[in-house]
Order: sequence, then C-alpha cells, then structure tokens
Amino acid sequence: MCSRFSLYSTYPRFAHRIGELRIDDPPTPRYNLAPGTWIPSIRRQADDPQLTFDCVWWGYKPKWAGETAPQPINARVETVATSKFYQAAFQRHRCLIPADGWFEWLPGTKPKQPHFLCREDREPFFFAGIWTERADGKPGAAILTEPARGSAADVHDRMPLILTDESIEPWLDPALTDRDTIRRFVKHVPAVSFTHWAVSTRVNKPGEGDDEGLVNPA
Repeated sequence: MCSRFSLYSTYPRFAHRIGELRIDDPPTPRYNLAPGTWIPSIRRQADDPQLTFDCVWWGYKPKWAGETAPQPINARVETVATSKFYQAAFQRHRCLIPADGWFEWLPGTKPKQPHFLCREDREPFFFAGIWTERADGKPGAAILTEPARGSAADVHDRMPLILTDESIEPWLDPALTDRDTIRRFVKHVPAVSFTHWAVSTRVNKPGEGDDEGLVNPA
C-alpha cells in the first residue's frame, strides 16, 4: 500500500516532464505527507484541455456514496477498472501524484520500523492516481497500488503504481477509457530502479516534524 510519501523536489524538476501546466502556487517541500491532508496532484478538470497543478484531498469518496461509505487512500490495480466505487474515476478522472519517495514499515518490528523507498537515481516520479468530486465539492484522490516488485518487496507486499514518462500522456488522456487500451499504453517503472533504507521512527507520527531528517538513513 502507500500511506505516507515525500515530495521535496522543486516544481521545475518534475514539471518539465509534463508540459504546460496551470499552477497557482508551487509546492513547498514536504517530507511526511499523510492521508486526510491536501496533497499535490496534476489533473485535467472538466473539459479543460490544459492540465492543472493543484491539491487534492488524500481520501477517495464519491459524492454519491453514503455517509458510512469508506474513504480509501489506495485503489488496487487489479480491481480499479471494474469496481463500481472506482470505475467512473478510472475512466474519466485519472491523475498524477508527484513524489520523491514513499514509506513502508517492516512487519513484526516494535516500534514499527519505517523504510524510505525511492529511485536509485533519486529522480522524482509520478504515482498513478484517480480522483472524484466529494460531497463537499472538493476533489478527493486515491493512489493506485500493485503487487510489490524488486527491492520494494523486501518491505511490503504492495507498492504504488509508478508510471514511466512515456505513460504520462496516455494516463491523462480523457479519450482513453477502455481498460485493455489503457493497460497497453500505460507501463510501470522497472523494479530495478528502486532502492530503500531504514529511517527515523519519527515518520510514524505525522505531527512529529516535516524535515529532511525523515528521509535520511537511520
């Protein structure tokens, strides 16, 4: 799964890979982005052809869902295209979540030992996401996850779906709605691209700071 991540790269460092974006405020460095908060996203709104860089609420709950409906932060790639809860967003409301890395916790450790996972070359990347309009009219998002690959499987059995640069355009293309077509054009970054290391247990509590020390080796 993915329940915590970092985005500390400057806006130009990742935005040039997307093309022209509408943006009001560039992101400030964040090292411990948590569910139930506003996180940066790149998405297409309504019929606007231009992409927008803005923030979405990390918690997916369509406005038509009842009060007791769940508010997931992740959606599984195996079912996102067919689940009634996610299907419309998968077809029409796909987005990117920029990141430098994410955190997972080793099972069976006390206190829970977090690891920071990132690219070997330390380049920022994009999680595949979906978003929906919530009951309050604001956008809410979930990050897609897949079975863990490569070194990521050392820490957890699932990992975020991380897109290759060539997959960005088709992932954001509203004309692509068929699951098999999307699968044909959208690929994940090779597993050998990732590494990880143990970090401070301060990560375990989102309120325990938001600084570079959270991603440094413990």
